[in-house]
Amino acid sequence: MRLVFMGTPDFAATSLAALIDSPHALLAVVTQPDRPRGRGQKLQASPVKALAQSAGLPVLQPQKVREEGFVEELRALDPDLIVVVAFGQKIPEAILSLSPYGCINVHASLLPRWRGASPIQYAIIAGDEQTGVSTMYLDQGWDTGDIILQRELTLDPKETGGSLHDKLADLGSQCLLETIESIARGTAPRIPQPHQGAIYAPKLDEEITIIDWQQEAAVIERVIRALNPFPGARTFYRGKMLRIWQASIAKGAGKMPGTILATGSFGILVQAKDEAICIEELQRSGGSKMGAGAFLNGHPLEVGAVLGKDAD
Repeated sequence: MRLVFMGTPDFAATSLAALIDSPHALLAVVTQPDRPRGRGQKLQASPVKALAQSAGLPVLQPQKVREEGFVEELRALDPDLIVVVAFGQKIPEAILSLSPYGCINVHASLLPRWRGASPIQYAIIAGDEQTGVSTMYLDQGWDTGDIILQRELTLDPKETGGSLHDKLADLGSQCLLETIESIARGTAPRIPQPHQGAIYAPKLDEEITIIDWQQEAAVIERVIRALNPFPGARTFYRGKMLRIWQASIAKGAGKMPGTILATGSFGILVQAKDEAICIEELQRSGGSKMGAGAFLNGHPLEVGAVLGKDAD
């Protein structure tokens, strides 16, 4: 198959790597323009661009994929199929209908559950026991196209956003190769997505990263795992932000939610709605990730103080 690949982050780069090692011909790789990142705000290439360049593949970086000039550039490549994985822009009809086999997508959930931008994190936050990968034909909606293939995966009880990302990226690359083979053989199904069970996983905004100590400890613990390693769950101690990276559920003491119950080498014990959360790894603004014991040696926290954005 003559392919054009469209993708941007690490999740997409895993699928691109699988295609590079496959017998299919990659005509070009399309990715988002370089963005300023880090403290110096220097322009950096996306993981997909870096991989494509190392493999000697042509790279296209349109500001907007709907631009007529870019669409014509794609049309001139004459691909059999366009593969889209975590690209970051909605694909217009002019591109959806450009190639004989259309556009296919790899999505990190068992659709129609967790359509949207953050299916990996929301599966953990919701306490799902299973998730997986779907490949589908793209249409004009958001993750609403006909399903081609789905593969399930069972979540580990201590699954983090990072560990689940890597598992689903690998599973997605395998499913992508199977999907392309079935399209090439003419055996790929088109299974319409049911509306029942459709749930959206929006972009991770600031609000979801701030720990709500009024919630049950099990929910808070899942949020912390889901947002590790990016963007991190946050709370505040006397107006100063703390990022929480690792925690476990512990016995509560019936105090006001957010109250620091105890501190020590074991961690920082904080009351939630029912039980408590034992913070085991954290980071202050501008600092490094540290185990709780090491953190407390340099930054002691007062027992009885209340964590939270609006707490004193």
